Amino acid sequence: MQETKETSSPSNTPTVDRRAAMLRILRLAGISAGAAAAGVWLRSRSARPVEALVVGARRNHAVVANAALPELAVIQGGEPQQLVQRALEELGGIRRFISRADVVIVKPNIAWDRTPEQAANTNPLVVAEVVRQCWEAGAKKVIVTDVSCNDPNRCFQRSGIAEAARQQGAEVLLPDPSRFKEVDLGGDVLQDWLVFQPFLEADKIINLPIAKHHSLTGTTLGMKNWYGILGGARHQLHQKIHESLVDLADFVRPTLTMIDCYRVLVRNGPTGGNLEDVLLKKTLVAGTDPVALDAYVAKAYWNLDVTALPYLKLASERGLGTFQFETLRNRMVRLDNDS
Repeated sequence: MQETKETSSPSNTPTVDRRAAMLRILRLAGISAGAAAAGVWLRSRSARPVEALVVGARRNHAVVANAALPELAVIQGGEPQQLVQRALEELGGIRRFISRADVVIVKPNIAWDRTPEQAANTNPLVVAEVVRQCWEAGAKKVIVTDVSCNDPNRCFQRSGIAEAARQQGAEVLLPDPSRFKEVDLGGDVLQDWLVFQPFLEADKIINLPIAKHHSLTGTTLGMKNWYGILGGARHQLHQKIHESLVDLADFVRPTLTMIDCYRVLVRNGPTGGNLEDVLLKKTLVAGTDPVALDAYVAKAYWNLDVTALPYLKLASERGLGTFQFETLRNRMVRLDNDS
């Protein structure tokens, strides 16, 4: 595979120039869109499990930092499988993230009863390639799952994700109501809540959100994708959505985040439906700093920054990453088969 353009951020380049250069990479693909009272509602439930509250379930799935490797990679101009392959290559290879005998959860967005072309769910070819890579690294089990908003059977099938994942040998798990456990999330505002059990048992978790507009938060990206581990009355979290996003991200701490920007739903999200709201960008943004990834994609496609997305600042203060994405070691690659 060849490439027509690569850029890397030298340490002596001014921060403002680095930021502008990084954003310009994404915009090459097209025009960017758009220049304890609280405890009462947090503990409301549609149902409670029989099992006792699970305490201390929080686990850090992140890999050890490597100063020789980029923390953020932006790959453009290829098909979904190629984007995943090159992103992993730039970040140190799949074996940096997945070890032999790992139980891996691949967490796409499978929330909506939509087709891949409508860009409301993660691209199924991105999911399939990540699953394939996990097997190549020697994973013991690879699970693809999400807690859908619409009917899960329809979401998993119509999105194309169930079929694509099964073709690569993944175990596709629909959100069985009997497999949710009450967990003490240990958050500042988000405490005991129903969590889909497989997320409590995995060795590694790969976050595969799609870049979308969101009517409430402006965008829905990596950190928002963690709503898909929860059961119960999730809509109640919207009352304190920014704080809840940070609590969830702190609870999960993924191994790797890869934001699918192959097609971007730039308006009328998160459900979409109109193909006129979708831009073909042929891009994947991947890395080990989930806060920076969200900040980068939000700025590039919606011109939103920390002032519009308070959860980014809260997450940085929590030590989950930085919203100053331009300060990271990065790798920008454009493949030669862009059409």
